[in-house]
Amino acid sequence: MTSFLDSPLTTLAFCWRLERRDGVALGFTSHDRDLFLDGLLYRAAPGIAPSAVTLADGFDAGSMDVAGALSADGISEADLESGRWDGAGVILFAVDWETPGETLVLARGELGAAERKGDAFSAELRGAVAVLERTVVEETSPECRAALGDRRCRVDLAGRRVLARVSGIDGAALEMDRAEPVAGAYGYGMLRWIDGANAGLSGAVLSSAGHAIVLRDLPALPVAIGDRAELIEGCDRSLAMCRGRFGNAVNFRGEPHLPGNDLLTRYPGA
Repeated sequence: MTSFLDSPLTTLAFCWRLERRDGVALGFTSHDRDLFLDGLLYRAAPGIAPSAVTLADGFDAGSMDVAGALSADGISEADLESGRWDGAGVILFAVDWETPGETLVLARGELGAAERKGDAFSAELRGAVAVLERTVVEETSPECRAALGDRRCRVDLAGRRVLARVSGIDGAALEMDRAEPVAGAYGYGMLRWIDGANAGLSGAVLSSAGHAIVLRDLPALPVAIGDRAELIEGCDRSLAMCRGRFGNAVNFRGEPHLPGNDLLTRYPGA
């Protein structure tokens, strides 16, 4: 698949395929004209360039930097600041621009947090080996370590998601046109924007009461009356809520009755 490297003349071009978590995919190339590969148009973007790519056979978490100029037709300033590109999947490969077809993959991974620097952006590309930096063994905790609805929790969220429209705005506090099914249902849950300026973005819900919800952080972009969002119920990860509200104590992934470090400081008569 690399026969084009044996050519006496250099006709190589770098190509980047970037795919956001919401499914939007963009292609860029260092060539001076656009290339069409595997159903995706790779636009000529000489402003985008990678740092040196180093491949190794060890277990060090390799990475490289990707930098480029802001483009209204590609990676916009608003998308960067809202975090749409954080965690996006990236494939960097070389291709023969004369006869596009065979490719040589140089690196693949996901983008770290993208940062704006003047009229340009930069982001770290973290490779697959970076997964080895994560903690392997879980630590004990009085709270549940599972996420509501995941394969360890097993609570079915199909009936615990609703679509609602924004009817009032006060900073991070939003009034919705649908009331919560039970008191505090959306506290510790999630809100995912369906349309409006924040479409595709998600935010954590701090608390809810009736028609009102309070987000943990301000939305990345302005919210307008009538914007639709998906509200997903939450859990405070306590055994009391797991047992009382969800009837799911059998799948609780915590140790609420395990003595803590304060046990070591106790003494007779204390």
